[in-house]
Amino acid sequence: MSTEQGGERAKLSRRSLLGAASAGTAGLVVGGLARPLVSPWPEDSPAAPASAAASPTSYPFFGAHQAGVTTPVQEHLQFAAFDMLEGMGRRDLESLLRDWSEAAARITQGLEATAAGALGGDPESPPEDTGEALDLQAAGLTVTIGLGPSLFERDGVDRFELAAQRPPELEPLPPFDGDRTQVGLSHGDLGVQVCANDPQVAFHAIRNLARIALDRASIRWSQAGFGRTSRTVATQGTPRNLLGFKDGTNNILAEDDAELERHVWIPSGSKPAWLAGGTYLVVRKIEMLVEAWDREPLSSQQSIFGRAKGTGAPLSGGDEFTAPDFAAKAGGKDAIDPASHVRLAHPSNNGGVRILRRGYNYVSGVHPDRRIDAGLLFIAYQRSPSQFIALQRALATDKLNDYISHIGSAVFAVPPGASEGGFVGEALFG
Repeated sequence: MSTEQGGERAKLSRRSLLGAASAGTAGLVVGGLARPLVSPWPEDSPAAPASAAASPTSYPFFGAHQAGVTTPVQEHLQFAAFDMLEGMGRRDLESLLRDWSEAAARITQGLEATAAGALGGDPESPPEDTGEALDLQAAGLTVTIGLGPSLFERDGVDRFELAAQRPPELEPLPPFDGDRTQVGLSHGDLGVQVCANDPQVAFHAIRNLARIALDRASIRWSQAGFGRTSRTVATQGTPRNLLGFKDGTNNILAEDDAELERHVWIPSGSKPAWLAGGTYLVVRKIEMLVEAWDREPLSSQQSIFGRAKGTGAPLSGGDEFTAPDFAAKAGGKDAIDPASHVRLAHPSNNGGVRILRRGYNYVSGVHPDRRIDAGLLFIAYQRSPSQFIALQRALATDKLNDYISHIGSAVFAVPPGASEGGFVGEALFG
């Protein structure tokens, strides 16, 4: 590419970005169990760090299921919902999913987004990688892509000729008691979950996916997360949420093949066929009223959760992994309050319904009234959105509701993993 061509390309990109922002569609990025794998591209990028190919914490992008569902939960998150720009068509969507998959297959191995990368292209053209992950390893990076309801139909319009392939269950979540969801923190044509054990690696990934999407899609909303609030493999310890309690004790684990098949993965033979082997992703942004919580006595906090704050054991006795005994009494009363979180959410009280949780804490400064802006980006995978809906309705009388507020909501169909050389969602365009 000539210097003149490179300069013109940069101008066009800047104009496109400014145009998207003026239309109110641009945003700022803020915030299958896979075996470790060495890079399949050890020599093709002169700018790639020498240690990237040998990183012991890389997970393959390609596979039967997308990584980032049962993969051991990493410590950092960048989640972004994207909207396709007005005027985009089926070919634009297909090309974006292909380009994202190609880039994700590289960056999950510690490489740059393209072979030219940050330093190897025309110096008079914008780099093909933003460069902030140079010299960093893959850090367990995973990229998981989901498709929102509006991608198949919006306001009765079949924007991308996909309406006939819309899964019947892919609908915006219904309102729940106490919801204060905001449009600016909800929904999206596409959802991208990026997880890594290095926050800069995670940011690099979502930033480059946004850069690749320029002129086709822009970020609708995003959230950074830290401190996982669940575990997905038995070797991980149970983490704590920002209210100080262990979270995710009874989560579905990657080793539980039968439970994954029953509750998470969509079986073969399902309709639409393109979603078989995939799952559904529910995202809820939950604000925590930490100042009010901090005024509660320890006994009250434990009663609300139904667990001991220190050990995570149910108040009916035992250790963290002892099954709660909801018939147990203490001082003539139920040991575990009937309106406690653990009781209302437990599968034994919800027809056996389970979900795979993968949430993260977040802190986003302070509110105008000087309260800490903190909470949980709740992320869950399930075979059907109806599983989450049933659980959320069961939690209507949860005592914890006095200290949390659901302010964002989204649901996405997550296609199965891509075959090497293919791309996520490819079967939609066959």
